[in-house]
Amino acid sequence: MDDQFLTEYRADGLIIATPTGSTAYSLAAGGPIIHPTVPGILITPICPFTLTNRPLMVPDAVTITVQLVEDTSDIMLTCDGQVGIRIHQEDTITICKSPSPVQMITLPHQNYFDVLKAKLKWSGSRV
Repeated sequence: MDDQFLTEYRADGLIIATPTGSTAYSLAAGGPIIHPTVPGILITPICPFTLTNRPLMVPDAVTITVQLVEDTSDIMLTCDGQVGIRIHQEDTITICKSPSPVQMITLPHQNYFDVLKAKLKWSGSRV
């Protein structure tokens, strides 16, 4: 994180997502749901080999650098479900906030929490 070592992840994979992406693959891997207006980057290990590796939210101003500890032949980098590319120990992956934000379309009559409840099929009444 910003050229400071954080940890080694031993896991089936590592998801790095924006708050908008938190309700997709990261959620399925046990990551939290982050409101889209929260400025951060979510790091979620996929099936970590130790219980101490938990999802982590960092500020969106952080630059994240990922490198393999050892070279293996079956590690892939996949960005937003696109075709993956094989990575090796000498490769460095850098993730940072883009200077050009994506413009999202929102409908004025749709509330974020109503959409979230509908998509996740949450139910129950108000207390």
